[in-house]
Amino acid sequence: MSLFLRTLEEMYPNAQCELSHRNPFELLVAVILSAQTTDESVNRVTPKLFSRYDNSEKLANSSLSDLEEILRSIGLYRRKALNIRNAAITLNEQFDGKVPSTMNKLLNIPGVGRKTANVILAVAFDIPSMPVDTHVMRVSTRLGYASMNDGPKEIEIKLKEIFPEEIWNKLHHQIIFFGRYHCLARKPNCDVCKLSNVCPYLLHK
Repeated sequence: MSLFLRTLEEMYPNAQCELSHRNPFELLVAVILSAQTTDESVNRVTPKLFSRYDNSEKLANSSLSDLEEILRSIGLYRRKALNIRNAAITLNEQFDGKVPSTMNKLLNIPGVGRKTANVILAVAFDIPSMPVDTHVMRVSTRLGYASMNDGPKEIEIKLKEIFPEEIWNKLHHQIIFFGRYHCLARKPNCDVCKLSNVCPYLLHK
């Protein structure tokens, strides 16, 4: 096992999705809402949201003004209210109200990009996937697993080539935790990092 994998396992052995959800539908909605905001912010609004709209049919028939009021405390709440309602409409019209379990079908849902689809596949269906968010992008480029010019899809492909498929689902959570709580965007904890001796970012600062 590489130093990188050992370090992540030591630091975050129980890393998992921090978005509160009880089923694939709730996870889908929560991940759409999490764009450009924190998981904590999403978790504050979803209990009320899911108490009123606990399935795609109810959400599809919801009032946008009611959704906006519930989501008002999170960023881009108007766009996200429209996205989750349109996502629910699509689930009902194209997928019998159920969240699909393939990348191509998930990408047909409003508000769902490749990262969101990968999260659904990994977390809801335990299908080996490598979601790439801002934390995964930052850690991957700093440690030299990807280049600064790589986009999310390129980084996803590179990480899949480097690491064995059987650890992808847990690994992506561990990388997120590493980026969220340790390898921070503005002030990374380089002085106490166990990877400092092999980190290209630190060596070239």
